[in-house]
Amino acid sequence: MNEAKKPSVENVRREEARHVMNTFARNDVQFVEGSGMTLYDSEGRQYIDFLAGIAVCSLGHAHPALTATLRRQAGKLLHVSNYFYVEHRAETAAMIDALADGRIDKAAIIGESGCDYDSKCSDTAGWKTFFANSGAEANECAMKLARLHAKRNGRNANAIVCMRGGFHGRTLETVAATMQERLQRDFQPLPSGFIACSPNDETELERIFAEQGENICAVMLEPIQGESGVHPMTKSFMKTIRRLTSEHQALMICDEVQTGVFRCGSPFAFQIFDVVPDIFTMAKGIAGGVPMGACAAQADIADTFTPGDHGTTFGGSPLACAAARTVLSELSRGRFDKRVNETGAYLKKCLADLPNVVEVRGAGLMVGCDLADDMPDAHDVVADLLSKGFVVNATGPRTLRLLPPLICEKRHIDALVDALAKTLAGKEG
Repeated sequence: MNEAKKPSVENVRREEARHVMNTFARNDVQFVEGSGMTLYDSEGRQYIDFLAGIAVCSLGHAHPALTATLRRQAGKLLHVSNYFYVEHRAETAAMIDALADGRIDKAAIIGESGCDYDSKCSDTAGWKTFFANSGAEANECAMKLARLHAKRNGRNANAIVCMRGGFHGRTLETVAATMQERLQRDFQPLPSGFIACSPNDETELERIFAEQGENICAVMLEPIQGESGVHPMTKSFMKTIRRLTSEHQALMICDEVQTGVFRCGSPFAFQIFDVVPDIFTMAKGIAGGVPMGACAAQADIADTFTPGDHGTTFGGSPLACAAARTVLSELSRGRFDKRVNETGAYLKKCLADLPNVVEVRGAGLMVGCDLADDMPDAHDVVADLLSKGFVVNATGPRTLRLLPPLICEKRHIDALVDALAKTLAGKEG
């Protein structure tokens, strides 16, 4: 770790209170350096990271390939307008196209060799991508595309069905789509055109379509809800959505902002459920820490957009595209689908074996862990683990959420579970 003197956390906290909007309840830690699964704070303390910047740092911290890419690209070109072509954008979109079809080896070839522009980047253009800066922007793009697609196909339909307990972003439109009253109450009036449905309630979904099917242009949902505590959809429910949207000429949108980019084992979580959506969104882990979001749609649906219908200033910049290409290449070449499934299964088993854990949910390295009612509040558990050198997250008073970098190994899991066992047993570390 760099030993240069850093300002104390107390000084940083005081200055942020003066100058930074108070939108997060922050821990009294300032991370200043990282390597792989390890973070270092301004006081020189070391931590094992099981949050990854909320599922962002797919390759861990200061990954050599990503670091080299960023240095190289920053020395060449950071930004140009989207009025021009951008290096690496076609390759990144082609890799998403291949990964969405489960062709991981093809994505690896594109990531390593680039596009053969004489024979096209991929054999078919099944998916086309719009690049944005965040998950909320990617979801905004998906919703606009769904409404425009309905209109241009002669349907006066603009309602979007969303799941209670979901989370789609912090813009007004995505807050309206986030069916959580606590996140909506202070921001009324919100944009209209959203219908709430309970997750995994096929009867309610059938009723909604029976009553309002002609007004519905899309169903948007997370295959596994993240912010509510890692709650997966069932395969049956996902297939019912696919059937009903197809029958009513509506679109199925999968919000893969947290679940995507190998987080749940498969390149995208919808592949776990054996369904193919019309649109899916991604962000968080796609560029390893460089802000990026993306909305991918089946090519015929994507072609609904024409110049002027949607846009962005920073989305798909040379820096972001170079970073995303490197991240997707590393994950594809390393067959992180197999690796994440193996380490994720080990993590779930180790957690489930703890006597004070009542349920473990999720897929791959997106795991929710419910504590027994007589255990301390999960936020207090998070604080205790932080004092022991482990970074985890709580989504509620009973639920821990674990989202480590995808490079996580069994030895990291063993260390975390040992510390958690001591915390739950009330023992000192």
